[in-house]
Amino acid sequence: MVAGSPRARRAVALVDLGFGDSGKGVLTDFLARALAAHTVVRFNGGAQAGHNVVTADGRHHTFSQLGAGTFLPGLRTHLAAPVVIHPTALLVESRRLAEVGVSDALERLSIDENCLVTTPLHQAAGRLRELGRGSRRHGTSGVGVGETVQQAIDFPEDAVRFRDLLAACELKPRLLRLGERLRDELGHLGALPGAAAEVRVLGDPAVLDRWLEALGPLLGATTPVDSSHLAAVLRAPGTVIFEGAQGVLLDQWRGFHPHTTFSSCTLEPVRHMLGTARYDGVFACLGVLRTYLTRHGEGPFPTEDAALDPLLPELHNGGEGWQGAFRRGWPDPLIWRYALGVVGVLDGLAVTHLDALDRVPVWRAARDYWMPDGSHRSELPVSAEPDLGYQRMLTDLVARARPEYCAIPLGGHRPRDYVAWLEAELGRRVVLGFSGPRAADGDWLGACEGLTPGAVGVSSRSSRPRAPDWSVRS
Repeated sequence: MVAGSPRARRAVALVDLGFGDSGKGVLTDFLARALAAHTVVRFNGGAQAGHNVVTADGRHHTFSQLGAGTFLPGLRTHLAAPVVIHPTALLVESRRLAEVGVSDALERLSIDENCLVTTPLHQAAGRLRELGRGSRRHGTSGVGVGETVQQAIDFPEDAVRFRDLLAACELKPRLLRLGERLRDELGHLGALPGAAAEVRVLGDPAVLDRWLEALGPLLGATTPVDSSHLAAVLRAPGTVIFEGAQGVLLDQWRGFHPHTTFSSCTLEPVRHMLGTARYDGVFACLGVLRTYLTRHGEGPFPTEDAALDPLLPELHNGGEGWQGAFRRGWPDPLIWRYALGVVGVLDGLAVTHLDALDRVPVWRAARDYWMPDGSHRSELPVSAEPDLGYQRMLTDLVARARPEYCAIPLGGHRPRDYVAWLEAELGRRVVLGFSGPRAADGDWLGACEGLTPGAVGVSSRSSRPRAPDWSVRS
């Protein structure tokens, strides 16, 4: 089938080019509506994701494990095997969605049987490790994703997979063994402020009993599926959106180690899934970024500027909880070009928060990094192979860098001028722009084969009021 056929098969992958929080939620919601998607596939990360969607009638939800297109009736979510499942958090998320009018989210959910599962033991242990690092915190969301993956690597025989939840009587002895091992390893941290409650979780069998009992509604609504399920989803006519979590700069192998996530945030998981399924439909990859940089919690951030905090208010991201402060910084083409080098081929960029351009009188961006020895850098090279030693060196370099700034040339049409500047800096076409948190705040800015209106028969939406003239590119 050709790309323009209404029954053509399309797969669209979204990857965040920053430290996360770039706007993958609104982009997923927009594309699900514009391309009439039938499924959103979450392909990495876990319950630490936070993708915000605001509907046209003002309802809001922060999507964590469910796909950010779930407000659309009938659209399904599939959690692929790289995703780390937090079952009780998933139940909480479904209840919160029900409060804003979506009562069948779990019934529209499928979960790969091989997905690792975060238990209360993993969550408590991850928090204890972070408390034990003191001033050398790595940065954690506190939900236990990294601990779940690390325990599965170190003790694969005790790893909990989603299929294991169907046999609670067989699972509990393994959980007790895990709790005992973690208590022996981390119990000495109980004297630290905030640690006593976490240590108690590791030694309380009643916690596990309550947790296993709480899983009933989830297991009653969805059952484990094998890898053939995703292959069948990809064979179905229509659009599948692969919604990434976190950002490339937090990738476990390519991010600024050790301030990273235990997840592959590049497109490699998607390419692997498509290859395994022998997918032969249309495939497009979009990189997502904000007009400015943000970072949650610990880690180097060369262009961070606290003066931006009051100018760029954040409706749905705060500094509470384990992640720490929500930080803002000026645009940084060096960091973005590094992320592009990691990701490789993209079909276009999507830029969010273009409305922020009106909130800051004069915009600037990093042009070079000056180093303490007087040298300067205009690029951050990508290592030929994944190498954590190299990534630590890169982390140290970025942490010591002092940006040299240049003004961004913005005239009377700021969003249009910003997009032109960004395209020149990054050498990539911006195909989507968003001037607010709703799908209706987005519009096509350029052609993207297989996606944009002329390519796939998507409505040009001329029936609604036109966006400002920057949104229509010749």
